[in-house]
Amino acid sequence: MLLSSSAYFIFLVGVFLLYWPLARVRVAALGVILLANYFFYAKWDLVYLLLIPAASSWDFAIGLGLQDSKNPGVRRVLVAASIAINIGLLAGLRYVPGASVALPVTLSFYVFQALTYTIDVYRGDAPGTRSYLAHLAAVSFFPTTLAGPITRVSSLVSQFEKRKPLDPTDGSRALFLIGVGLVKKLLLADYLSSNLVNRVFDFPALYTGAETLIAVYAYALQIYYDFSGYTDIALGSALLLGIRLPANFNRPYAAENLADFWRRWHISLSNWLRDYLYFSLPGKRVKMMTYVNLAITMIIGGLWHGASWNFVIWGALHGSGLVVVRLWQTCFGSAKTAGAWRYVNIVVTFHFVAFAWIFFRAPTFDAAVAILSRIASLTVSFANISGPLALVLAIGVVAHYTPKKWFDWSLDLYARAPFYAQAAALALLTLGLQNVVATGAAPFIYTKF
Repeated sequence: MLLSSSAYFIFLVGVFLLYWPLARVRVAALGVILLANYFFYAKWDLVYLLLIPAASSWDFAIGLGLQDSKNPGVRRVLVAASIAINIGLLAGLRYVPGASVALPVTLSFYVFQALTYTIDVYRGDAPGTRSYLAHLAAVSFFPTTLAGPITRVSSLVSQFEKRKPLDPTDGSRALFLIGVGLVKKLLLADYLSSNLVNRVFDFPALYTGAETLIAVYAYALQIYYDFSGYTDIALGSALLLGIRLPANFNRPYAAENLADFWRRWHISLSNWLRDYLYFSLPGKRVKMMTYVNLAITMIIGGLWHGASWNFVIWGALHGSGLVVVRLWQTCFGSAKTAGAWRYVNIVVTFHFVAFAWIFFRAPTFDAAVAILSRIASLTVSFANISGPLALVLAIGVVAHYTPKKWFDWSLDLYARAPFYAQAAALALLTLGLQNVVATGAAPFIYTKF
C-alpha cells in the first residue's frame, strides 16, 4: 500500500475516524494504532505479522531487562542480543540469496527505529517503557514503516503517553503537508523519472552528452522530490493522529559543503549513523581514527542501501568527501564563507553529490561508466528535452531553492484559512492530480532500501 495510492488514503481516513473517538482511552487508542500498523504490514505480506511482533516482543523484554539490571556485563549482553536479533533479521532477509524475494517491503527502517529503543535505554539516553502495547505501537508506527523518518521509539512512546485533543490547526497543517507531498511525488519526481531519467540510465548510448548530463541533474531532483514527498505524506499522516515526526530534509542542494549536505539530506538517517554507529566505533581518542571511522560509517551507510559495489562506491565517495571537509575545517576553521564564494561552494557541493548519484542510480558499475562516458563525449543536442520537461525541471529547481520561510508562511496561511478555502484548495489539487493518478504512481525510491 503505497503512501501515494488512493487505498492508503482510504486506510488513513479509516484510522483517523476510529482513533479520535477512542483517544481518551489510552489502551483503546494504542490498540487502534497497533491494529493499523499490523494491517499496513499485512497488506504487503502476512509473514510480517509473524516477524514484526516477534522481534518487537524480544526488544521489549530486553528493554525491561536493561531497566531492571545494574550489572554492566548483563546490560552489554542484553543490548548485544538486541543488535544481533535486529541486524540478523535485516541481513537474513536482504542479503541471503533468495530470502528477500517474497518480502516486498524492506525492514531497514523498522530495524533502525527498533534499535534506537534498546540502545537509548542501555546508554541511559532515554527512559524505557513498561507498557508492552505502547512499545509495539511505537516501534512499528505505520507512517514511518517504508522510508522513515527514523524516529526514536522513546519519542513516540512519550507522545502516546501524553495524548491531547487534535488541534484544528495541526489538522490543517497535516492536510497541507500531504498535498505538498503528493505534488512532489506525482507532478515532479514521477514525471522526471518516466520522461527522462529512466530512459537515459537504461539506454545512455541513445543520448548526447548534454542530454545525459541533464538526466543526472534530473535524477538529483527526482530522488529529492520522491523521498521528501514521501516524508511530507508521512509527517502529515502522523500529525493527523496528533504525533509529530522529526524533519528529514532542509533544501539539501543548498549545502555549502558535504557535511552541511548530510545535515540537510535524510536527516534522521544521518543522525542515526552518527549517534548509533559513528560514536560507537573504537578509537575516538586517536585523531586519525576519527577520519577512518567517518569513512567506515559512510561505506556501511552505502552497504545498507544494498549489497552492490555501486553502493559501496557511493558511500566511499561521500566518506572521502566528508574526510576532506573535516581536514579542511581542522586546518582553516569552519566559519561559513560569504559573498560569491558561498555560491561557488554550493555549486561544487551539488556537482559532487550529483556525480555520486550516478553510482547510486545506475544498476551496475558498467552502466555508471557508460553514463560518465556519454557525458565526457561532449556531444550536444537537446532533441530529447521537450518543452514540458524543461518546465518541470525549472519548477523543480526554483521550488527547491525557495527560502524555507516562504514554505512556512504558506503552511501557516493555509492553516489559518477558512475551512471552505482549505476544501477548495484540496479539491483543485485533486482535480490537478487526477490525470496523473489515473496512470498509476511509481513506487517510492526509498521503499526498496
